[in-house]
Amino acid sequence: MARMVVEPSGSAGRTARLAIIGTLAGLFSGLFGVGGGIVMVPLLIVWLGYGAREATGTSLAAIVLIAAVAAATQAGYGNVDVAKGLLVGVPAIGGVLVGTWLQQRVPQKAIALTFSVVLVGVAIRLVIG
Repeated sequence: MARMVVEPSGSAGRTARLAIIGTLAGLFSGLFGVGGGIVMVPLLIVWLGYGAREATGTSLAAIVLIAAVAAATQAGYGNVDVAKGLLVGVPAIGGVLVGTWLQQRVPQKAIALTFSVVLVGVAIRLVIG
């Protein structure tokens, strides 16, 4: 059964941290075209103590908004190829369903380790060129 994590209203500091995480995710999405999850998931885990599953779910909910605004803005600049976007996006729906199913069955430590390895690998690839 699906469960939604609802945070209590909490402190102003926690709210400010969430706003900073969102701002950084949007900045990275617009600047580099990376999903905000590359920023949000690690910060939600490290900075706010979310579990890997809750961080992922929260990030995905936020990314819906970020992606819509980013795509519309990029379209305004003429940078969107809708056909190729659909060619990538439609199969990605299957991938996200399988990935979400798998995530619920894999220990959170394994998820965090895998995500860390992917981030380090991408960073090395970017530096090497």
